[in-house]
Amino acid sequence: MGIQKTFKALSDSTRRQILELLKDGALSAGDIAAHFHMTAATISHHLSVLKDAELVSDEKQGKYIYYELNMSVMDELIRWLASFQGGNDDAK
Repeated sequence: MGIQKTFKALSDSTRRQILELLKDGALSAGDIAAHFHMTAATISHHLSVLKDAELVSDEKQGKYIYYELNMSVMDELIRWLASFQGGNDDAK
């Protein structure tokens, strides 16, 4: 996991909203764009950043491209963040 790319991708609220949309399953780029008041080019840029960070994957089906969460990267990120829980028992 490229942690720097992951956090850069997550730093933008639009990209976080796109990830929220994809929680329930794959969506086409058009379906994703329909949730925002932005140009298709802007949504395409956000999807490209998410894909570069490996947070989403894409698959072409006919003339449409469908995006879905890459759960292996999400799981790795969650495990890494969870490793900070608990802390040092000596500090109590």
